[in-house]
Amino acid sequence: MQPYGGFWWRVIAYFIDTIILQIGLGFISAVFGIGIGISTSMMMDPNQSMVAPSMLLTTVGLSFVMTWLYFALMESSPMQATVGKLAVGLVVTDLNCNRISFARATGRYFAKILSSLILLIGYIMVAFTERKQGLHDLLAGTLVWKTRDPRSLVAHEDVFR
Repeated sequence: MQPYGGFWWRVIAYFIDTIILQIGLGFISAVFGIGIGISTSMMMDPNQSMVAPSMLLTTVGLSFVMTWLYFALMESSPMQATVGKLAVGLVVTDLNCNRISFARATGRYFAKILSSLILLIGYIMVAFTERKQGLHDLLAGTLVWKTRDPRSLVAHEDVFR
């Protein structure tokens, strides 16, 4: 039986994913000049510039969409994991060890927002639940396994007792 992906492995994977997302967002911001536009408009009189709020809103919106698509597309892909999870050897499955759909991965991503809003307790639950599930995993019906090969996971009756 494969072990579940524990709290610290998931924390390390999240840090790796955050670095990758920041590099990607920085690249996109550089290409479109968002960072320069924000810094330039901040030097102007706040009453005269409407560029800063719109650029900031664009950056936040772009970051949100990019993060959502990164997690949802990667976790629903045949790899079943983000780059960070792949680096530490974790995969995401449904409760029957099958690959999750894009819709389930999207639900899992938005459930992570709820896990964050309640003082990160939804994430801390990973350390204390039997199957190492956070609130977002419980809501989405997913499991995170410590394995590099999702094909090695087989749903047995004794696994889910």
